[in-house]
Amino acid sequence: MATTIATQLAHHFHKFEFRQLPDASRIAVKRLLLDYLGVAIAGSQTESGHAARMFAQCGGVKAESTLIGDSVRVPAALAAFANAISSHSIELDDIDVIALFHFSPPVFSAALAIAEQQSASGKQLLIALAAGCEMMERVSRAANSSLRNRGFHTTPTCGVFGATVAAAKLYRLTPAKLTSAFGLAGAQASGLMEMYGPSMQKRFNPGPAARNGITAAGMAHFGFTGADTIFEGERGFLRTFTDKSDAAQLTAGLDQPYELDIEFKPYSCARPIHNAIDCALDIRRQHQPRLDDIKHIAIARHPDWAHYHQNKTPQTYHEAQVSLPYSIAVALKEGQALLKQYTDRKLRDPVLRKLCALVTISADASLPRGVSCKMTMTMSDGRNFGSQIDYPKGSIQNSMSDAELRTKFDALAAPVIGEAHAEQLADLVADIEQLSDIGKLMRLTAKPRRAVRKS
Repeated sequence: MATTIATQLAHHFHKFEFRQLPDASRIAVKRLLLDYLGVAIAGSQTESGHAARMFAQCGGVKAESTLIGDSVRVPAALAAFANAISSHSIELDDIDVIALFHFSPPVFSAALAIAEQQSASGKQLLIALAAGCEMMERVSRAANSSLRNRGFHTTPTCGVFGATVAAAKLYRLTPAKLTSAFGLAGAQASGLMEMYGPSMQKRFNPGPAARNGITAAGMAHFGFTGADTIFEGERGFLRTFTDKSDAAQLTAGLDQPYELDIEFKPYSCARPIHNAIDCALDIRRQHQPRLDDIKHIAIARHPDWAHYHQNKTPQTYHEAQVSLPYSIAVALKEGQALLKQYTDRKLRDPVLRKLCALVTISADASLPRGVSCKMTMTMSDGRNFGSQIDYPKGSIQNSMSDAELRTKFDALAAPVIGEAHAEQLADLVADIEQLSDIGKLMRLTAKPRRAVRKS
């Protein structure tokens, strides 16, 4: 008897146990957990992170899960919602190899909230994280690039299924209930690419995905049934969200260990821009061009991304973080593209504005990868400097070391929670397999309360 895709996936993830977790995947999700926590802690202090935390505190009084960067505990679904937004608020979250989505905002936010609610162990959390990431990547592989090209944002639309699996593992759903949860997740899949501009819109998108994944798993846990044909059905996810899909990717190799390909961001901007930043830094390092003598900066990008990130006059730092011209300009001028390079104040810098105006972008189908970038800088004396980057820093082929990830974490977390808490948090992540209760880890993500002086 033929079974639906959701049923096959439900049986696959139900059987998923810690002893089946490949060492490579275990290490990958631990590295990502440290990265996620640092990014979310820093992001919680931004305007968008603050607004999300305030909203979560208005939504309920049941203290279940920690708001990262705060000392308040709220219902799990609200914590997942707010933490997902915080973790996507500074453009330093992880990325998949094609630069289409971010694993951690929907999956890790949902998993940590439910793990804390359920007093789960570190091993249980790792299983949920790995399963959720695998599910999210399977959906993206089946639906993209058609899903993205139709205007849907992959992180939330595919992430809701990953968040659902992560929550389901921690709720210990049966295969039948997980099958229903998939249907309920599909009913809530959403997220549009109409998110670029001066607003906080892009930051919002992972929030509902994390919350909705918990809702799908929770409703199924209490017996609410969902459509088992949610993926391949006549009006299911693939036919609705794509013009062209490959449903076989959802169940390919279910009997084989799944290799997670997770990449990390060293720069505080959209991932497809990182190649251009590396080009700029490469030219800066090799040739030290005088900024006043730069006449033109020609950027060739693969057609997959050539028509994105073209804004030369960003009005807010939100826009700057998805502006290739601005990111090139600040990298050339300051030799960095970190969080402190993306501020509203810097947008008024006349040198940066002039450099932005010199950038032109064209499509080049001969480039080998979707995120590949080739830069040609023309100087006023006629000299040309060039650089091509196919694998940016943080990619699988040009990875960030454990030491570099730890430096990134410390730089993001310590200013918010203090050096002592940051060190304790990193130590817990490093040995998380031995942790008996995730609540101990989450309590360290809170901004310390100041002691009240007694008169």
